[in-house]
Amino acid sequence: MPLLNIDELKALVENPQSPCISLYMPMQKAGPEVRENPIRFKNLIREAEARLEAIKMPQTDAVELFKQAHELDTPDFWENQDRGLVIFISPTVFRYYQLPIEFEELVVVSKQFHLKPLLQLIDNDNRFYILALSQDNIRFFEGTPYSIKEVEVPNMPKSLDEALGYDETASSGQFRIATSRGGTANAMTQPGSFHGQGSPDRDQHQKDILQFFHLVDDAVCQKLKNQKAPLVLAGVEYLFPIYKETNEYPHLVEEGINVNVDIVKPEELQDKALPIVEPLFHQAEKEAIERYQELAGAGTGKASNDVKEIVSAAYFQRIDSLFVPVGQKLWGEFDPDTMAVELHSEPEPDDEDMLDFAAIHTLLNGGTVYALDPEDVPQSPAAAIFRF
Repeated sequence: MPLLNIDELKALVENPQSPCISLYMPMQKAGPEVRENPIRFKNLIREAEARLEAIKMPQTDAVELFKQAHELDTPDFWENQDRGLVIFISPTVFRYYQLPIEFEELVVVSKQFHLKPLLQLIDNDNRFYILALSQDNIRFFEGTPYSIKEVEVPNMPKSLDEALGYDETASSGQFRIATSRGGTANAMTQPGSFHGQGSPDRDQHQKDILQFFHLVDDAVCQKLKNQKAPLVLAGVEYLFPIYKETNEYPHLVEEGINVNVDIVKPEELQDKALPIVEPLFHQAEKEAIERYQELAGAGTGKASNDVKEIVSAAYFQRIDSLFVPVGQKLWGEFDPDTMAVELHSEPEPDDEDMLDFAAIHTLLNGGTVYALDPEDVPQSPAAAIFRF
């Protein structure tokens, strides 16, 4: 099963071959209700087959199209599920994703895959990072409200010994600066000053940690170059001010997670980080809505809730920020040659959800998409801020 990320989304959007079938279903993970999962699955397949029959697809072609989907229907498959299951099927594509959020049951047969329900999982604005500080085992994590994974950071030293080139023959346990991965011996001869006082041995050790953290910060900044996601520190509290003295990443969060990172599980770090970063996510959303309202009220032409204008602008890379309602659909067709958008009150053969179309193209073209509850969208049925 592939991982769901922006590259996967691009692969699903580019070069589609019709018909594109999108199946969404909630999953029961425990109790007698788990028996409903394969029943619901078969019902969705039957509904999709009926849709294909309605567009005159030969039955033999439809049977072949669903062959891999039917092969999933095994006890092992149903015993290993998350909260939601999504399956995409076309003559050239078969992908499925077991995901940590629950979906409404949905079948869409169109010229493109229906992807808007997934935006809350892949929206960059809901991503955050955790740097687990330790003198013996630095670790770096990428998190979302639904998942966390450890990520390799190129050229980042994992320990104080590795960073400073511990010399076991040196007297008094002193450290010497050595060439580190991706750096030079001279690069850290002027690491800055650590503000504090104590015994000479303690002061020297704090300076060694400071030099170590300079190297770590250099690697982290390269990893997060041009990103805006919050970075949270985790570790014993006395390390935080030392690292902050070296930090050059502009989105480091002031509050840290005071834990022993050598024994804490990644899921615990995620749970402790979410209350810290979630207000930041909502703040970005709030500021974007305020900006939209200001631009729309001023009549600048840089904001609109006209769906036809929004769809065209999304396709031609004009949208900076887009607000779309979760769970609502607006069926129609877009012709990129004439820039014409047709909207229909009921889905017609080969129709697409125009809100889905706008959201996906905005995301692929580097814009930000806010998938909101319908009542939170600043203007119905959707709203956009344009780059130009």
